Amino acid sequence: MKKAKFKRWVPLYLMMAPGLIYLFINNYMPMAGLVVAFKNYNAVDGIFNSPWSGFSNFTYLFNDAWTITRNTLLYNIAFIIINLILGVMFAIFICDIKSKKCKTLYQSAILLPFLMSIVIVSYITFAFFSGENGMLNKTILPMMGKDAVSWYTEPKYWPVILVIVNTWKGVGYGCLIYISSIAGIDPSYFEAAELDGATKWKQIRYITIPSIMPSIITLTLLNIGRIFYSDFGLFYQVTQNSGQLYEATNVIDTYVYRALLQSGNIGMASAAGFYQSIVGFVCVLAANMVVKKLSPENAMF
Repeated sequence: MKKAKFKRWVPLYLMMAPGLIYLFINNYMPMAGLVVAFKNYNAVDGIFNSPWSGFSNFTYLFNDAWTITRNTLLYNIAFIIINLILGVMFAIFICDIKSKKCKTLYQSAILLPFLMSIVIVSYITFAFFSGENGMLNKTILPMMGKDAVSWYTEPKYWPVILVIVNTWKGVGYGCLIYISSIAGIDPSYFEAAELDGATKWKQIRYITIPSIMPSIITLTLLNIGRIFYSDFGLFYQVTQNSGQLYEATNVIDTYVYRALLQSGNIGMASAAGFYQSIVGFVCVLAANMVVKKLSPENAMF
């Protein structure tokens, strides 16, 4: 009986094998290198023979701990909330379009920025905010009777700019997932609601949102798991690595990168990655625990 079951699932096991092998090689084998975070690494002795250094590799993270931790957390919280709300809204709007051609057009348009390289996005942003030739300074602000602004030297504007750029680039990914979830809802639910006199808002509130809630929770938990990571290209390329913006744009990833450019210490880079992974893992467990208490059926585990 067991042999028969095994033979039945052999094709699926063979299909899974390449992905599992890649996952093991790419994600699990490198975990042995985590010891580098606690060692004074040198190439001569190698990873396992280098002398132990305790937690000294972690200390540099706390030199500017308040600024980089605050920026990383607040930006990611804003990204998660705004992208979630707008992603669900756009998905509902697009799914209500009757024309298939228009629906395809809008889906492609909202996904296109996500597929762009962050370098291209940085140049588009620079075309808007350049102090000398930017569209805002040359066209929009003069029309409003405002003076030109040196955008790349004024930190106060960049929390809003970075949130807008991230939303423009990233909202399409979640939106397509929500569109596929909405497409899987049985149309008879909406037909029955219309017969009962439910308005469009009530259909969204009592049918659409509850039906896509598992997708919303899953994506949110995955994003929370990376809440101590940041989009390096967004904070480094889009800001043109301007030193005058560090107060508002310096996050853990850019701080570690700049520190490594100066010191070249591999142990410090490993310590930063270890720190981010542990904190992200704890955040996922905590968020899933909250979800499990409020709605057990929607928890991931």
